[in-house]
Amino acid sequence: MKSRYDHLYLLAFLLAALLRFIELGALPLTDTEANWALQALSLAQGEKVLLSGQAGYIAFTSFLFYTLESTNFLARFVPAFAGSFIVFLPYFIHKSPHPNLPPKKEGRVLSLFGGELKERTAITAAFLLAIAPGLVALSRQANGTMLALTFGAFAWGMWKNNNPKWAGLFAGVALLGGASLWMGLLGIGLSWAIGQNLLRHEDLEEEHSSPNHARNEGADLKIAAIFMGGTILLFSTRLLLSPNGISAWLNSLTNYLSGWRFASGVPITHILFGLFTYYPLALLFGIISIWRALKEKNQHKIFLALWAAIALILTLIYPARQVSDLIWAGIPLWILSAIEIPRYFRKPTYERNETLGVFALTIILLLFSWLNLASASILPGNPEFTSTHQYLLAASIGLLILSLSLIAIGWSVEIATLGGAWGIILGLTIYTLGTAWGATGLRTPKGIELWDNAPRVAQAGLLVDTVGQISTWGSGDAQSLNIVLTGVNSPALNWVLRNHDLSEVAILDSSTTPDLVISPYTEDIGLAASYRGQDFTWRKSPDWLLMNSWPKWVILREVPESYEIIILWVRNDLFFDAQN
Repeated sequence: MKSRYDHLYLLAFLLAALLRFIELGALPLTDTEANWALQALSLAQGEKVLLSGQAGYIAFTSFLFYTLESTNFLARFVPAFAGSFIVFLPYFIHKSPHPNLPPKKEGRVLSLFGGELKERTAITAAFLLAIAPGLVALSRQANGTMLALTFGAFAWGMWKNNNPKWAGLFAGVALLGGASLWMGLLGIGLSWAIGQNLLRHEDLEEEHSSPNHARNEGADLKIAAIFMGGTILLFSTRLLLSPNGISAWLNSLTNYLSGWRFASGVPITHILFGLFTYYPLALLFGIISIWRALKEKNQHKIFLALWAAIALILTLIYPARQVSDLIWAGIPLWILSAIEIPRYFRKPTYERNETLGVFALTIILLLFSWLNLASASILPGNPEFTSTHQYLLAASIGLLILSLSLIAIGWSVEIATLGGAWGIILGLTIYTLGTAWGATGLRTPKGIELWDNAPRVAQAGLLVDTVGQISTWGSGDAQSLNIVLTGVNSPALNWVLRNHDLSEVAILDSSTTPDLVISPYTEDIGLAASYRGQDFTWRKSPDWLLMNSWPKWVILREVPESYEIIILWVRNDLFFDAQN
């Protein structure tokens, strides 16, 4: 039956799509992104390449490159498209199975994943998932992580709603999502294994357990497995046109396991700092929801808490960890917070004006706290100035806690709870929207985010424009000159020059005279002809060891950076003055 609130899911979807698609192709691809995009481009051009993972992303993106063109926007289109639909996950949890289908007996395996969200809770969860900074950031990166997350969630939703065919199809797409999928599956598997032994299941069993009405779960599993296998086979091989796509799918597991041997260099402190700076709304109300679940002994919410804790622990102990792995712990946290927040969406029983006064007081103190945090970040080199505002920051937060406590004790618990909760929810929602915008990478000036450990590409557009202008001067065609790349290992550089005649060599042959040469920073390339060189800042890497003010990063996202310089060498006879 159609709900009167269903249109709100469409509004949440439009918000999610806006954050994920706005200026999607504006920023250059990083080396990590370009590695997958180049493999998709090679497949689209009919070349034989050894795929190293991300079978789903490569298959879908190669189809876009083949039918349209290879652009930054289309390279990121598939994850942005998949990430926009994550807002419908609460819809599947909220909706019960089709009334014409017999109920399914969940048993011990799925009982922990059972339960349904109330309507307002589901709507709240949809909007929270739309603005979740981690989901926004991963949806704008050229990889298959959002395929794994979104289609994995859809597979479970379809299974819950008694549709094994679609459940198998979505599960097949999710399994093509790359190495990050196995992090999520491991967390869910460990949570279920621990939860089924620690949590009581008597109250989790379905009421419809009569053998005369229960569906044949074994038959459903068989149907789902057939559709899942067929999906993996057809999509990974691009309708059997690229048989090596199967090996790319299997390589995703190998890549994840190898991450237990090789470290990424991301310290644990970055994971924890990312959790507190990107997830304050989910953390605060998620923890309150967990406390309430323990008090009420709600098994489903306790399982969500267990899932979040195990996913966080796995992220911390995984040697190849990335801050982006927090999305697997973020999903249960966002759902828990969505369960808690609607409790405060009600009018006070009495004294509404007083409640609004507490709400205004909360907003003022939160705003004062933020201004002091911003002030402490402006002049981090001035200890006296910074210390003063840090003390004021701590004092304003303490005053807020003290004020709400005194109001609850001396006046009314309801006034303090509702007024304080309204103010905190509004303040943290605005903060989350700000961090979600920052996660798009479109901050002005460009800020440093924690989601991707790969160095940023700085002057890709300027390099391409310069090559095009020189080529036009020399031959009348912006892409006709040959370019030799030596000594620079950067898939992002290969990507930005994908439409040019580009070749890579380990060592330049002194007898050759290529039109253009790109090399690391050097005084001379040692070729017979005369060349002119122009330097470009290619990659920027944040230097976290030199970071001396975390408040400055929280406010401005500024971090000291190191730079990699490359040189574009142009043969002298291609310039106008040399020709004259």
